[in-house]
Amino acid sequence: MADQTYDAIVIGSGISGGWAAKELTQKGLKVIMLERGRNIEHIKDYVNSMKEAWDFPHRGGRTQEMINNYPVLKRDYPLRESNLDMWVKDSECPYTEVKRFDWFRGYHVGGRSLTWGRQSYRWSDMYFEENAKDGIAVDWPVRYKDLEQWYDYVEKFAGISGSKEGLAQLPDGQFLPPMEMNCVEKDVAARMKTFYKGMRPMIIGRTAHITAPHPDRQMCQFRNKCVQGCPFGGYFSTQSSTLPAAMNTGNLTVRPWSIVTKILYDKDSQKATGVEVLDAETNQTYVYKAKIIFLNASTLNSAWILMNSATEIWPEGLGSSSGELGHNLMDHHLNVHADGIMEGYEDKYVFGRRANGIYIPRYRNFFGDKRDYLRGFGYQGGASRQGWNHEVSEYSIGSEFKEALTEPGNWSMGMGGFGETLPYHDNKVTLDKTKKDKWGLNVLSFDAELKENELKMRKDMLNDAIEMLEAVGVKNVKGTDTNPYLGRGIHEMGTARMGKDPKTSVLNKWNQVWDAKNVFVTDGSFMTSAACQNPSLTYMAFTARAADHAVSELKKGNL
Repeated sequence: MADQTYDAIVIGSGISGGWAAKELTQKGLKVIMLERGRNIEHIKDYVNSMKEAWDFPHRGGRTQEMINNYPVLKRDYPLRESNLDMWVKDSECPYTEVKRFDWFRGYHVGGRSLTWGRQSYRWSDMYFEENAKDGIAVDWPVRYKDLEQWYDYVEKFAGISGSKEGLAQLPDGQFLPPMEMNCVEKDVAARMKTFYKGMRPMIIGRTAHITAPHPDRQMCQFRNKCVQGCPFGGYFSTQSSTLPAAMNTGNLTVRPWSIVTKILYDKDSQKATGVEVLDAETNQTYVYKAKIIFLNASTLNSAWILMNSATEIWPEGLGSSSGELGHNLMDHHLNVHADGIMEGYEDKYVFGRRANGIYIPRYRNFFGDKRDYLRGFGYQGGASRQGWNHEVSEYSIGSEFKEALTEPGNWSMGMGGFGETLPYHDNKVTLDKTKKDKWGLNVLSFDAELKENELKMRKDMLNDAIEMLEAVGVKNVKGTDTNPYLGRGIHEMGTARMGKDPKTSVLNKWNQVWDAKNVFVTDGSFMTSAACQNPSLTYMAFTARAADHAVSELKKGNL
């Protein structure tokens, strides 16, 4: 295959890569999207989307063979029979853990847009301003006013259902009708509003599921089989939304099985000229050239590509002049949970399988509250009624046991915390040049952990959850705090942060690499702090904004 030239190269096809491809092609650019994994075609390749548990040999669970073959994936819920092919094989893509980091990846067209949790929340200035107020890391070079129109823009296209609440810490958006809380959740929300005088609101989750007619997609069917692929396009993914829009322009070429190994840099023009690609099937190397490059390989793979793009000018990698490349790795810390039994609703049941839950936005270190740690946390969770496999304490065998199982069990109410991790310089990834992957490429080495601030926060996360549930009448409340490791949130952020000064940041306010202005990084790499809410909607908004700026600068001849 001969070398090829395009107007733009997009590296990666997940949430931000799909948006980059859509925006650039719709603005008239000829674009190639490079994806390191296999192709997955919408509808056709969701081979398990219509299966029930009993259709799988092991009821959709995990086998001992899977546990042995996936030593990382087994650490949490992703290891399951129902969508195993949407996760990376640990043996082919190893990494080094100086400190434990649970890295759950999906290498295929669409990336983790096919398996994400779909919770979609805006940031307010209360988050953008905190680094400066706390004297932590560096200040964000943007504020909410810079993002507001882009949040509007991406929400309208992606389709975000939610309720307008007028909360200072969680701006309202361009919402489709909200999903409905069930009867227990409604009562719990009302009791919490009274008990906490409105300071700890419990709302329905804001989620990327369409709940009203939307162009070229069908509404959410309330099947809750999202991780198996949605043939209805009921939730936002690259395949259901941004990729068709980009393909419809006639300006997009998609090349799967394309591992970008480095961005090529010209020291005379001080720009990137293209990328080098290793074909994952043939091991042949190709070069693609372009005027602009959007790096959207996901936070950690984007850091790997930048570091692997070392030159005599930048021996530590493209974007390394500040010394911050690979540093400031963040994730949300999870696995703090509380739940219990809600009595008095035995004559009530649920309708459908709502792929959403409740959300309690952050309230700590806001509104005059002051803790012995910085930042805070939110909660996600919900109420549900136990099914046929509930524990029946009165019976353990016989006809009475079988009869009891025909009736639903108790209602339970639970919530789990999502805590913010601070951007510590020494939480980092580097290249491990002693270990190789399947393709002979150096792997990443992780040296990151929760520190004293997060460990203090987790105490409040646990105690507050127990307190809230007991305050609203939940019985037999039990709390747990387990596995305080980074990575489990699957919200990797940082490693190529944006800032105001090239001496302390990798990117400028437009997501451009200071050292090569025609390279834009708009996945989670650019995040300067983490907040505590799910970040993907913010990636979308920044990507659309950066693409608009890139094309404008290109037309002016500045790129």
